[in-house]
Amino acid sequence: MQVYALVGGSGTGKSHRASYLAFKHGISLIIDDGLLISGNTILAGKSAKREATKIGATKRAIFLDDEHAAEVRKAIAAAAADKILVLGTSERMVRRIALRLGLPNPEQIIRIEEIASPRAINKALEERRQKNSHVIPIPTFAIKKDFPGYLIDPLRSFWGKSHRGDQKKVVIERSIVRPIFNSFGSFFISQHTIIQLTTHVAALAAGVARIGKVDVISEPDGVKLAIDINIFYGENVPAVLHEVQRRVKEDVEFYTGLNLLSVEVTARRIELPELQT
Repeated sequence: MQVYALVGGSGTGKSHRASYLAFKHGISLIIDDGLLISGNTILAGKSAKREATKIGATKRAIFLDDEHAAEVRKAIAAAAADKILVLGTSERMVRRIALRLGLPNPEQIIRIEEIASPRAINKALEERRQKNSHVIPIPTFAIKKDFPGYLIDPLRSFWGKSHRGDQKKVVIERSIVRPIFNSFGSFFISQHTIIQLTTHVAALAAGVARIGKVDVISEPDGVKLAIDINIFYGENVPAVLHEVQRRVKEDVEFYTGLNLLSVEVTARRIELPELQT
């Protein structure tokens, strides 16, 4: 397998240009911040941008965790690609990533200064300083489940390619996210706050008479919610349960950034609507 490397300081625009660089060189796999990416799909890994601390993010990005590295190695082998692009902040970092993933040393190292102008690099650095925004080289729809609450905007570029005087435009989509460690630093959301928000959101669903008990179960990778509700007589019970589940999943993730592993909604009682006088 041929290994290419794109090297540049943090925030200089590597991920912004990775997809086009891969397109230009016919590279089908990209290693970026702990993820193995192919086209519009994350094949394996966990993003360093989801770690709670910068130290954790660095360890994730260089595949220091054996289980993480083994998962990505297996996916690389299954992909049977002939080229891979590794992103890193230094030559030492990309070589270390290659070693952890059982890849040969990069045979071609491309520096960000070779493919981006000083003006473009300075603009990228300013965006990072002002907004703490990072780019992931896949479309937004492909990473929503991996970055609930942290997506900022989709990003689409039209890159021009000259060939015998003709201009061919290549459309490449990426996503802008705010990493957890940059967004919040050290943060804590109390169970009481989650319960209040869940109760409010669930009560907005049509057919819900009242919200009963809400349980919050914390897991290493996210949170599970269990909600008891009463439903008005005459309502389609399964439809109401699914609507509550949908609303809670979307809104609680959006407003808190929490990764909801499951939302279980149980109908405990049927209530008669109050008679109008």
